[in-house]
Amino acid sequence: MSDPMRPRAALRTAVVWEVLQDALERRVKATGRQALDILDTGGGSGNFAVPLARLGHQVTVVDPSPDALFALERRAAEADVAERVRGVQGDVRGLFDVAERGGYDVVLCHGVLEYVDDPAEGVRNAVAALRPDGVVSLLAAGLGGAVLTRALAGHFTEARQALDDPDGRWGAGDPVPRRFTADRLTALVEGAGLTVGAVHGVRVFADLVPGVLVDTEPGALDALLRLETAAAELAAFHSVATQLHVLGETRGTPGT
Repeated sequence: MSDPMRPRAALRTAVVWEVLQDALERRVKATGRQALDILDTGGGSGNFAVPLARLGHQVTVVDPSPDALFALERRAAEADVAERVRGVQGDVRGLFDVAERGGYDVVLCHGVLEYVDDPAEGVRNAVAALRPDGVVSLLAAGLGGAVLTRALAGHFTEARQALDDPDGRWGAGDPVPRRFTADRLTALVEGAGLTVGAVHGVRVFADLVPGVLVDTEPGALDALLRLETAAAELAAFHSVATQLHVLGETRGTPGT
């Protein structure tokens, strides 16, 4: 499969996209079907859904924002994949009001667990949406990346607050309600009955490198992408990543 995402946009998503494509290829081979059924919870305007549809898959996007779903519809139409993308208003908590239980080969849960009241319930619902031997892709805000970013900006008290806070928040003005360590995120995955297939640090360097350097230095973007990919699998860098990605896999009948 080729990567349909644009190079500059791929800087923050390349690692997730590569892992996800590998998982999709395994599912295609295992099922014998070229078109998988994919559920994208919190999929917004289709950053992943539209490229997945361009690869031939059927994608259902569940998102609470009508504006995001309108943008998704427009984006899918512009990419000529409107017949393979369906957007419905809802959230992971009430997922089965709008999505089929046990009806999907792959479930994406990206940027959702930070905002739900009960992350464990969110993961359990994602698992319950899977067919047997399905795959869940979880992407959530990382604690270490926030601490590092606040410290490098000179906000040392806020960095320490994020480090000590149970939810990883640096203060009342923090727009992110919750952040995760790799251990906490994998515990949620395992607690929902999944096997952890892979853990990756995402945006280890991308948010720290000045954009002007990436845009103006010849070859800098490609070199940074290679660096991100190389560091993503190393546990030493999980603790400083802006985001954490966990791939969970079911074996047999998924949990309910």
